Amino acid sequence: MEYEDLLYEKDGGIATITLNRPEALNAISLPMLNSLAAALRDVDRDPEVRVVVITGAGRGFCAGLDLKEMFGSGGGAGIRFDLNNSPPMALHTLDKPVICSLNGPAAGYGFDLALGCDIRIASEKGQLGAVFTRRGILPESGGTWMLPRLLGWAKASELVFRGKVLDAQEALSLGLVNAVVPHERLAEETRAWAEEIAGNAPLAVQAAKRLMRLALEESYEASVHHAYLQFLPLFATEDFKEGVSAFLEKRPPSFKGR
Repeated sequence: MEYEDLLYEKDGGIATITLNRPEALNAISLPMLNSLAAALRDVDRDPEVRVVVITGAGRGFCAGLDLKEMFGSGGGAGIRFDLNNSPPMALHTLDKPVICSLNGPAAGYGFDLALGCDIRIASEKGQLGAVFTRRGILPESGGTWMLPRLLGWAKASELVFRGKVLDAQEALSLGLVNAVVPHERLAEETRAWAEEIAGNAPLAVQAAKRLMRLALEESYEASVHHAYLQFLPLFATEDFKEGVSAFLEKRPPSFKGR
C-alpha cells in the first residue's frame, strides 16, 4: 500500500514508519494523518511484523500539526477528525511493541506521538516540547492521559502549564526517554533494540503489552486474573514449547509466532 507523506519499510519482522516531510520538520499534514493511522492498522494486522519503529526524516521528528495547512486563516472551527480511526487511538490499541526513534525535536502533536510509543530512544539532538499552551491549545492526542501516568501530577503540570521544551538529557532524567545515544548511532541502536524484541516470542510480547495497558485501569486482583487467562492459550503455543526446549537444550530459541 502507498502511504502519503510517509515511508514504510519492513525487514526482519521490524516495520519502520518514517514521517516524510523533512522540509516542514515533518509537521503532520492531513494526508499524513490518514496515512499514519492506516499504516498502524496495517502493521497490527500483519503477522510478519513483530516490532514497529517510528522516526522522522531529516533533522526533526515531528513539529506538530501543520497548522497553516489545516487551519489557514479561517481558524479551526471547520475541522473534524475521526477520533476512533486517528493515529493516537491506533497507536494506543496496537498490541505490537512500538519504539520511537527520536531523531530531533518532537513538539505538540509530535510530543504526544512520541509519548504514545512504548519505548523512546533519543538522539542527543532529540527534544520533547510540550508547547501546547503557547499555541492556545492543549495536549489533544493523549498527552493529558499519558503524562500524569509517566511523571506524576506535579511534573506533568509543570511541563504542560509552562509549555516546557526538554532536551534529550532532561527527558532522560525524567524517564520520558529510555536512552540517549550519539546522533550518528541512533538508527543502529534503535535497530539493535528492535531486533532483540523481535527475537522473543511475539505472542508473549503482545500479550504482555496488552495486559500492561489493561492494568492501567483495573485493580491488582483483576490484573492477576487476566494474566492467568492469557497464560492458558500461551501454554498451548508452539512458541512456548520451543522456549522450553531451547532452555533445556541451552540454545537460542527460534520463535514462529504460533
